[in-house]
Amino acid sequence: MVPPSGHRLLLASALGILALHCFSRGQKNSTLIFMKENTIRNCSCSADVQDCDYSLANLLCSCQTVLPLALEQTSYSDHLTIWFTDAWALGLLLNFTLVRDLKLSLCGTSTLPTEYLAICGLKRLRVNTEARRPSPEQSLLIYSGGESEPREQPVWFPRCMYVSFLDMALFNRKSSLKAYSIENVASIANNFPYFSYFETFPILSNKSYVVTFIY
Repeated sequence: MVPPSGHRLLLASALGILALHCFSRGQKNSTLIFMKENTIRNCSCSADVQDCDYSLANLLCSCQTVLPLALEQTSYSDHLTIWFTDAWALGLLLNFTLVRDLKLSLCGTSTLPTEYLAICGLKRLRVNTEARRPSPEQSLLIYSGGESEPREQPVWFPRCMYVSFLDMALFNRKSSLKAYSIENVASIANNFPYFSYFETFPILSNKSYVVTFIY
């Protein structure tokens, strides 16, 4: 027996809502952070947003204004995207952050200085400089640890074994994204004395660092 047309419409609508709910539950939200007019916005996005489209991010994502102190030594378990316009903003939003999958999008034309930012646990980096010059997005795999490795906890400095130092001047260059790693580094401060703020990293007992320079 075929149900009446009104019942069929109701059934189709219910199935559509159920499918959308199941699809949404299966998706993992990503984090987007940007600074606009001296205000920091932290957004949770269920879909990709076109780089540097601030209005679209506020429309499609769940965003809230946060204070700079809330971003200090923060950890992100999933994908993180940062939109920035200058070196000061990038340093504020990224330096000494734990993140595994990171995308950096330059949304201005400023020339960035040769200064290094410290990132903990970085596995994959993507860089977009289209606002400065037309160029394809670049991607770099830092290391390929398995998904089964233990996640690092928010109090992460003593546990941070993979440390990446990103040269902000790479956004000025037309060359390809590059990196090199140094293994078995017992003390970052002792091995790299010219970088004074590296002293923030403690000496790991019975362990060593893997240090990667990205340029």
